[in-house]
Amino acid sequence: MRKLASVQTIWDVQSIEGADRIEVVSVLGWKCVTKKGVFKKYDLCVYFEVDAFLPVKPEFEFLRDGCYRCNELNGEGFLMKTRNFRGQVSQGLVLPLSILDGIEPLDGHAWKTGDIVSEQLGVKKWEVAEIATGSGRVIGDFPHGIPKTDEIRVQAEPGLIDEFKGVPYYISTKMDGTSVTMYLIDGDFGVCSRNYEIADDETSPAWKFVHKHNVIEKIKKGAEAIGLKNVAVQGEFCGEGIQKNPLKLVTAEWYVFTLRDMDQGKRLGLKTMQAFCDVAGLNMVPVEETGDNLPYKTVDEFIERAKGKYASGNHKEGIVIRPIEPVYSKILEGPLSMKVINNDYLLKQK
Repeated sequence: MRKLASVQTIWDVQSIEGADRIEVVSVLGWKCVTKKGVFKKYDLCVYFEVDAFLPVKPEFEFLRDGCYRCNELNGEGFLMKTRNFRGQVSQGLVLPLSILDGIEPLDGHAWKTGDIVSEQLGVKKWEVAEIATGSGRVIGDFPHGIPKTDEIRVQAEPGLIDEFKGVPYYISTKMDGTSVTMYLIDGDFGVCSRNYEIADDETSPAWKFVHKHNVIEKIKKGAEAIGLKNVAVQGEFCGEGIQKNPLKLVTAEWYVFTLRDMDQGKRLGLKTMQAFCDVAGLNMVPVEETGDNLPYKTVDEFIERAKGKYASGNHKEGIVIRPIEPVYSKILEGPLSMKVINNDYLLKQK
């Protein structure tokens, strides 16, 4: 679960060159610009993640210029986005712990690092309407038993870096499109957007892609080749009309990034996924790097590693880091994996 609003510790406070009234603080793996003198090292604070949608309340009115949003799906409030102040990237919002005055701590005694306070402060995740993405007509919820495709950012859980120590890894390019999951279970085939199952009709670009490229037979062929019957295949659907098409694709494409054995209920490793895609004739996300031990030791090093451009010349969205063979993460309570978004890309989105 994302910690849209949570109690956190200020780990560092640094000045910004040429700035007299603002400075930058470090929270988890994030850097946020704040007014100078508000925080000192090791203070507790309340951190609001990017995409947190804060309610219209007097204590948040200072956000109105630049952050106010209102639409039918989300109502009105203040949206946290990546911003740039005097050349310093700021991701999220940090407020003093006093914002929780009058609210009883979760343990009944005192606030502590990690306490999630989204509900107490009325903070929601900013949602984008399915219809706005052109995904198609919804016919049901996302299928039970198939994990959704959300990846955690390394800044949100810096401890993931330690979990990668000594683990053979690969880094893939994060393609900029929309998540599409396809499944083949007991002979039934389905297509899903990020949150819903989608009808097989002319309103769905993904289903059009399936029929045009004979994807059902391709998935069957790939599954048989690796000895599987029931699979879920997850990938990024990219092309014209999707996220402004930063890859500048002339026709739609689907880049596989996860393959799941639905009989065993587990994610499969890189080599198995490559073998599946080779036989099926499906594109995978580009693998940029592999190795026996990650050479990047800090969040800042990963942020630098995430920079780069697509062949189109546009800034790439970022990178995803995974073990070559799945490894359990105590932090995530599931398969170890993390993403790093390219700051140059984020600044283009604001």
